[in-house]
Order: sequence, then C-alpha cells, then structure tokens
Amino acid sequence: MAVTVKNKPPVVVPPAVLRRAGLKNGQDLEVKASSGIVTIVPKLSPDELQDEREIRDPKIVAALRKGHQEFLAGQSPSH
Repeated sequence: MAVTVKNKPPVVVPPAVLRRAGLKNGQDLEVKASSGIVTIVPKLSPDELQDEREIRDPKIVAALRKGHQEFLAGQSPSH
C-alpha cells in the first residue's frame, strides 16, 4: 500500500496497515530511520527491552543452546 508524503506532518499510516500489523489505538510506537527506510515497531516495556538485550548476549545464547542440546539428549540438570 502506498502513501504520499506531504508538506505537513505527520505521515498517516492507513488503518488497514495498522490492523495487519496488529497495532492498537493508543499503543506506544518507536520509529526508526536508516538509509531511506522507516521502521515502526511497538515500544518495548523495560522487561521486554531487557529480554531483547539478554537474547543477544553471546554467553546467554551459548548457555541456552547447551541446555537445549542436553534436553534433546535426555539429560537433566543435576540438583
């Protein structure tokens, strides 16, 4: 779906696009721009933001991968 950027802000996102994206009235959004691309995403809560940081941490990713492999092998953690 195309929209036209006009001389007056704000840019209007068509309701059909908002529905397809699952965005709700009153929801906080974050707008990012880079190299001619504008990205609009729901603003994360502090807990969600921490989760996002943690899943990008290589040490945490390695620990999760190791735990998953152990689970698949039928190993349980020792208590």
